[in-house]
Amino acid sequence: MVEQTVEHYIANDSLLSGGDFWLITGPNMAGKSTFLRQNALITIMAHAGFFVPATQAHIGLVDRIFTRIGAADDLSRGQSTFMMEMVETAAIINGATAQSLVILDEIGRGTATYDGLSIAWACTEHLVTQNKCRGLFATHYHEMAELADSHKNLKCYHVQVKEWEGDIIFLHKIGQGLAPGSYGIHVGRLAGLPRSVTQRAEQVLKSLEEQGDNQSPVDLPLFSTAAPQPQSPSALEEKLNNINPDELSPRDAHNILYDLKGLLN
Repeated sequence: MVEQTVEHYIANDSLLSGGDFWLITGPNMAGKSTFLRQNALITIMAHAGFFVPATQAHIGLVDRIFTRIGAADDLSRGQSTFMMEMVETAAIINGATAQSLVILDEIGRGTATYDGLSIAWACTEHLVTQNKCRGLFATHYHEMAELADSHKNLKCYHVQVKEWEGDIIFLHKIGQGLAPGSYGIHVGRLAGLPRSVTQRAEQVLKSLEEQGDNQSPVDLPLFSTAAPQPQSPSALEEKLNNINPDELSPRDAHNILYDLKGLLN
């Protein structure tokens, strides 16, 4: 479905032989969820005897596919979003075997940072060492990469991006190693957050990164009213500022539109 709706679809390989479990990092919108779901769907299609959208596929027997994807709640039964997430995760850990395929799209995001990281860490460790299942786990907890040092079946991969003039370009390509960051502020900017908000977020992020865990959160200037810092105009803004609409012919205006569109790509 994704391939039919985008101009250039980027194909990615996956290799989960020998019970490998992939930890996948990278920013939102980069393609982590698409990669997870495509592998689950291809596995189902192969087991049903269908042709699969791949140049080559060798898929071993899978007894069940377990997924924890998205966010939902059941408030009428008193179950919050995080509770539902934990119920789904518990069902996976209690039911997965060495022949299962597990797809996890975030664990622990609905509670405090250290709580969530601890739960995600322990669940991953259990799936790798006790369940010994194959799996893909997309997460923003980069700290979990340390698990790969002590568990040979846990491999770190990331969705590649390119930084250009303060923005990010999604390459939609899976590569080895850990992502350099989550780029959440960049995604917020793409979503339309005001510049004053994203600038303030960058200030707070820089302060948090500099102080780390050595100081109490109350020492951080999280609630100070800082004036937005002046920012040099982007290439798109400079182009627009230099245009005089009254002096443009229809052909010139048409060509400028293409130039502006090129700056956005």
